[in-house]
Amino acid sequence: MQNFEYYNRTKIIFGKGTEQDAGKETAKYAKRILLHHSGGSPVKTGLLDRIKDSLKKAGVEWVELAGVLPNPRLSKVREGVELVKKEKLQFILAVGGGSVIDSSKGIAMGALYDGDVWDFYARKKTAREALPVATVLTIPAAGSESSISSVITNEEGPWKQSVNEECIRPVFSILNPELTYTLPPYQTACGVADMLAHIMERYFTKEPHVELTDELCEGAMRAIIRNARRIFSGGGEDYNARAEIMWAGSIAHNNLLSTGRIGDWASHAIEHELSAVFDIAHGAGLSIIFPAWIRYNIKEDTPRLARYAAKVWGVDGAYYDYEQAALEGVFRLKNFFRSLGLPVSFADAKLDPSRIPEMSRGALKFGSLGNYRTLTEKDVEAIYHIAAGS
Repeated sequence: MQNFEYYNRTKIIFGKGTEQDAGKETAKYAKRILLHHSGGSPVKTGLLDRIKDSLKKAGVEWVELAGVLPNPRLSKVREGVELVKKEKLQFILAVGGGSVIDSSKGIAMGALYDGDVWDFYARKKTAREALPVATVLTIPAAGSESSISSVITNEEGPWKQSVNEECIRPVFSILNPELTYTLPPYQTACGVADMLAHIMERYFTKEPHVELTDELCEGAMRAIIRNARRIFSGGGEDYNARAEIMWAGSIAHNNLLSTGRIGDWASHAIEHELSAVFDIAHGAGLSIIFPAWIRYNIKEDTPRLARYAAKVWGVDGAYYDYEQAALEGVFRLKNFFRSLGLPVSFADAKLDPSRIPEMSRGALKFGSLGNYRTLTEKDVEAIYHIAAGS
């Protein structure tokens, strides 16, 4: 087990009606804030009005910035940075899913920086300070509500890059599972794929003697799969299933499951190129890439992949050798994604495989990928081809 420090400052306010606490919690930090959202579902469902009422009662003034898109854009982050500086705002409240939260984190860094905020994503500069950010979560998926991560797409490339810094971890996050009842099934499915991928990136490690976090990862994945099936079998307003999924999304990416181990993270980099080029949902990209990554790595560490198949997917080792068990695990993972209506190949998502060489080069723009297995450009291209079925 590796040495580690674990710290998570995010206060989680979980449960029914908790969005009513947004005002009093925000007032502890600032009286003038940026209220950042997509302009879509939070407005249509009345959530934004409830939050504004809560802010008003707490004596908090706000300036609004709407229009965040999936795969959040750098142009919107730059617009937010300019607005925050002009209005001298002191705090950012994000109302939405991972895209809105990641955009808010980018604005928070840029607001205290004299240069271009893209410098942090392009790894030219390191962010050491940011305005405080808080969230009212509406889409359980990215885990950004309690993580140190922000992923932004620069339309000029297109380039999709991440920042991982403690200064952008939200100070509080409000999680009401009832807010997810109205999510379209596809968004719920993409969220499930995203949180499973966050756990698998951590689970596939070369670090020995991490039994506790192995068991935590396996248990969390089983709980996600089980409750996703409950939701998709007609339990769309099953509060307990929605609550399990919402909490799992936070646990998947708040670094608790990283303690003592070194994760892989190649699949995310490979997917970022996919969604930058084709602008598909991140979760849908992961449902295409992760099974292909596992398939490519079966010869690398078959016992580990066979354990994953057994512990997560219930593959009975009595009927399979290690390699067969690992392959059966990939088969069951893909079938699960299909059952949620997610793509598992380029053809499913109508993606053009001729872009594979371009994406393979882009994925390695900062060097080789992966810790479970170090990947070269040739390896990445092979994974894309598995995903394409070619």
